[in-house]
Amino acid sequence: MSTLKLNNITVLREGKTIVDDVSLEVNSGEVHIIMGPNGSGKSTLLNALMGHPAYEVTSGTIVLDGEDITNLPTEKKAGKGIFLSMQYLPEVPGVTVLSFLHRAYRMLKGSDIAVLDFYKTLTEKVKAVGINEELLKRSVNVGFSGGEKKQGEIIQLLALEPKFALLDEIDSGVDIDSLNKVFAGIEQLRAQGLPAQAGTGFLVVSHLSTILEKVTPDRVSVMKGGKIVRTGGAELVREILTTGFENI
Repeated sequence: MSTLKLNNITVLREGKTIVDDVSLEVNSGEVHIIMGPNGSGKSTLLNALMGHPAYEVTSGTIVLDGEDITNLPTEKKAGKGIFLSMQYLPEVPGVTVLSFLHRAYRMLKGSDIAVLDFYKTLTEKVKAVGINEELLKRSVNVGFSGGEKKQGEIIQLLALEPKFALLDEIDSGVDIDSLNKVFAGIEQLRAQGLPAQAGTGFLVVSHLSTILEKVTPDRVSVMKGGKIVRTGGAELVREILTTGFENI
């Protein structure tokens, strides 16, 4: 089992504290949801964890399986099994999803798998969660709808099988059919290591209290003003649905 621990993380942007002394933990196969009002620091936290240059981690540690990875460059964190799905996804004209992922897989896994073998394996995974394999042949995010972009992120996860995935509003602006495919992929990845408990662990930023219809989280944390103010289980999402964030 792998563990990702955030110990007293503080993040600044342009000299202003956005995330203040945040600690949390995610294990293999777990889903930890972060919720909170706009501007509470949720997206900043995920971007800072992955090393976005606009954000500065000024104190605290990011520990993966006992190793302090706080100051590693982004590509090194990716190489150790951390994946970030950003809220706003870039387009990469002329590079197909398949070509991009084949190269990424070979670099991250140290594999010399042939592209046709990779395509066959990935197609099977994609079809298993109901995603159209034709997305593999299109340029990365070019002309993708909102739902297709989120499905594309799930395709990346299915291909790379990271230890931990940081998902920034993966359920925002997505139609119901795409949403079902997204969470089918998440469930497949978190469960794939059972019974050894080695499936992907997820840290998910979400605004939707209806997320319980799609996934049962192991833990839920509420962020307000850059701080974690409450942590609990699925019942915390139900409380938010009833009372809103103001009373948390």
